[in-house]
Amino acid sequence: MSSSELRRTALDATHRALGATMTDFAGWDMPLRYGSEREEHVAVRTRAGLFDLSHMGEITVTGAQAAELLNFALVGNIGTVKPGRARYTMICREDGGILDDLIVYRLGESEYMVVANASNAQVVLDALTERAAGFDAEVRDDRDAYALLAVQGPESPGILASLTDADLDGLKYYAGLPGTVAGVPALIARTGYTGEDGFELFVKPEHAVEVWQALTRAGEGAGLVPCGLSCRDTLRLEAGMPLYGNELTTSLTPFDAGLGRVVKFEKEGDFVGRAALTEAAERAASEPPRVLVGLVAEGRRVPRAGYPVVAGGEVIGEVTSGAPSPTLGKPIAMAYVDPAHAAPGTEGVGVDIRGSHEPYEVVALPFYKRQK
Repeated sequence: MSSSELRRTALDATHRALGATMTDFAGWDMPLRYGSEREEHVAVRTRAGLFDLSHMGEITVTGAQAAELLNFALVGNIGTVKPGRARYTMICREDGGILDDLIVYRLGESEYMVVANASNAQVVLDALTERAAGFDAEVRDDRDAYALLAVQGPESPGILASLTDADLDGLKYYAGLPGTVAGVPALIARTGYTGEDGFELFVKPEHAVEVWQALTRAGEGAGLVPCGLSCRDTLRLEAGMPLYGNELTTSLTPFDAGLGRVVKFEKEGDFVGRAALTEAAERAASEPPRVLVGLVAEGRRVPRAGYPVVAGGEVIGEVTSGAPSPTLGKPIAMAYVDPAHAAPGTEGVGVDIRGSHEPYEVVALPFYKRQK
């Protein structure tokens, strides 16, 4: 896809004015970094970072049977989500394979917003539209109705508090409330994908630049910097958070990914994939699947997705994500490995990096957890 065909967010000119290195991400022209990705990473861990996440896919579901539709279409129990709260869940195929992982916000009594990954937004929209047949509910593509900004890091509550009268102290993790930011109407959410405290701001695209500039000014004294996709990936990797296309794919069920807890068999009625996921749960109980673990390098070579994990001359797993960790000062990776080699401290585990078996320490995820 040529750059002329890429979709651009409402903040595109702002990113270019800041000197961002742009990249094609899921058909969007997005900022990869503005300067040093390491410095951006460290800013989020110690101060604050400002992200443009407008490539994410917002889908609104409304109507008298909106909750029933989502309970049928998704694996979670959306009917128990209270207004103003959000839930992490997944949408699966009939065979149990993961189509995408999602956050669902309940905006009102019969109104929900489903936020899909950029690469899967159309797939999720199509699946929800198809699965809505027979329900008194409407599925609406709202991808063009929102710009999405995120401010993440320990200084983010103070920065945002200076621009809003919303009750940020009362805003719990995985919740969202309507308010104003710099005088602009916004849905203020608190979910995050960095391992730090922070907020997501859903605003109209025409207000994106205004809000970005207000946050930039408010964060000057706190050391806030603009951040790109590159540091977002190393931040989420350190926090042990899965990325669709790496740790989650259609070839894996939630149980294969170690996330069987998101599947709620106890909810009433059928849901897409129930039979296959029941079998997957039983299979996982009797024959545990490969386990997602953390790997920390003893040397300096960086593992990449697809590299074999080895022990005793045998392939015992595969790397799903790998990068240098600015916080640990060493290369790290997430990998699916055989259960026999999944315990933290297991000896003799390495990664085959272009024919050389580099030693790695098996650790529990996440690599990094913030002090609360």
